[in-house]
Amino acid sequence: MQSVSSSIVVQSFLASCIGFVLTVVGALPVLAGSRIGTAAMPYGMGFAAGVMISASFTSLLIPATELGGIVQIFTGFFVGAIAVYSMDRLLPHEHLLKGFEGPEKLKTKLRAAWLLAIAVIIHNIPEGAAVGAAVANSLKDGVVLAIAIGIQNVPEGLAVALPLSTAGKKTGYSMWIAVLSGAVEPIAAALAAAVAYTSRAVLPYLLSFAAGAMIYVVSHEIIPETHAEKREIRATLGLLIGLITMFALDAYYG
Repeated sequence: MQSVSSSIVVQSFLASCIGFVLTVVGALPVLAGSRIGTAAMPYGMGFAAGVMISASFTSLLIPATELGGIVQIFTGFFVGAIAVYSMDRLLPHEHLLKGFEGPEKLKTKLRAAWLLAIAVIIHNIPEGAAVGAAVANSLKDGVVLAIAIGIQNVPEGLAVALPLSTAGKKTGYSMWIAVLSGAVEPIAAALAAAVAYTSRAVLPYLLSFAAGAMIYVVSHEIIPETHAEKREIRATLGLLIGLITMFALDAYYG
């Protein structure tokens, strides 16, 4: 199989910058001193979960089946899930409602702001890898996925900045943490595309890897978080809207 063009690395980076920019956009209400995001958070994070689930199939697993066999897809999928599980266990991070996860001995070593940012970074790495893998397979499909992930990054940006602001942190500091947490996405996209650059033979592994990583994040992180404190109706509505939005984008532009 032919190798992927080196320009794909640059294209993946630029496409994933959509998600980075919209992460920053999501944090802007904090800069304006707004608190409206608190009530909307379950809808937004549910929407993010819906987009990620739908994208895992329409933009990642289905294309992977066209490029490789079931063994490749199973391998990539479960390695992706295990990779995020490992990050979840090894990296100290803080969730809004689930609280601290990771090595307890590192809990006091980092500021609360960074613990919160790392939680979002764990989400953003699979999303960036998904865009990189999708662009390496098809530029048009990759851009559609980048737009969808960018839209669902808006509530993720707010999820970082809002708690910091309400905890008394300066708005500029809250924005800066949101920016840093979003910046990992284009980097992950470029790295995934660089792996694909070695050979198209790795694409089915890479696509299914990204799918497994995103499904793990949704099941282990986003859904439990959004269903806490009797917010499951709003979160479920957001998830349904996210599912159909990603499906519509893929059907119309894919």
